[in-house]
Amino acid sequence: MEALQIEVAKRLLAINTIKISPETPFTWASGWKAPIYCDNRKVLSYPETRKFIYQQFAKLIKEKYPEAEVVAGVATGAIAHGALVAEELGLPFVYVRSKPKDHGLENLIEGDLQPSKKVIVIEDLVSTGLSSLNAVAALRNYGADVLGMLSIFSYNFSIAADKFKEANVELTPLSNYNLLLKVAHESGEITDSQLENLNRWRQDPAHWGR
Repeated sequence: MEALQIEVAKRLLAINTIKISPETPFTWASGWKAPIYCDNRKVLSYPETRKFIYQQFAKLIKEKYPEAEVVAGVATGAIAHGALVAEELGLPFVYVRSKPKDHGLENLIEGDLQPSKKVIVIEDLVSTGLSSLNAVAALRNYGADVLGMLSIFSYNFSIAADKFKEANVELTPLSNYNLLLKVAHESGEITDSQLENLNRWRQDPAHWGR
C-alpha cells in the first residue's frame, strides 16, 4: 500500500495539485493557517492521472469491499471521482450534499439509493474528518450500510483518526501527508528548513502561524 501512496503523492505533486508554501501560508475555510493546500479537483484536468486515481480506487474496492453495491461521492469535490469509480465497477452512484437543497425535493442524498444497500464512500480530501463523517452519517440515517471510505489524500490529523474510530468507519487514503513530505523532500522540492516547518504545523495546526 505504501508504494501506491508514494506513487500517488508523486503524481499529485507533478500536476501541482498540492501547493507547499510555508513562507506564504494559505488560509483554510476553518480559519487555520496552513503551509500546504491540496486541490484534488485539478486531477480531473489530467486524463492520465485521473484514470490512475479512479482505477486504483476501483482496485481497492474489489480487494477490500467486494460486497459493495453502491458508490457514494461526497459533494462537491468527490462527485466526479466517485462517478468515475462507479462507472469502472459497473455500480450505481449517488452523492451526498453537505446540506439539503432549500428547494424542490430538498434532497440530502442525490440519486436512487435503496435502504440497506452496502455503500462505499469516495472522498477527495480528509482533513479534520467532520464533513466526510457527516456524509457517512447521512447515508446511515437513510438506512445504508456504509462499508468504509476511500480518499485521494489525508492530512493524517489525529483528530480525524479519532473521529473515524469513534464513528466505526475505516478510512483508506490513496496518499497522505507523511509520505507527501517524504517524496517532496527526497526530490528536493522542499528544503530541510521547510520540512521542519511543515512537521511543526502538523503538531498544532490550529495555532501554527499565529
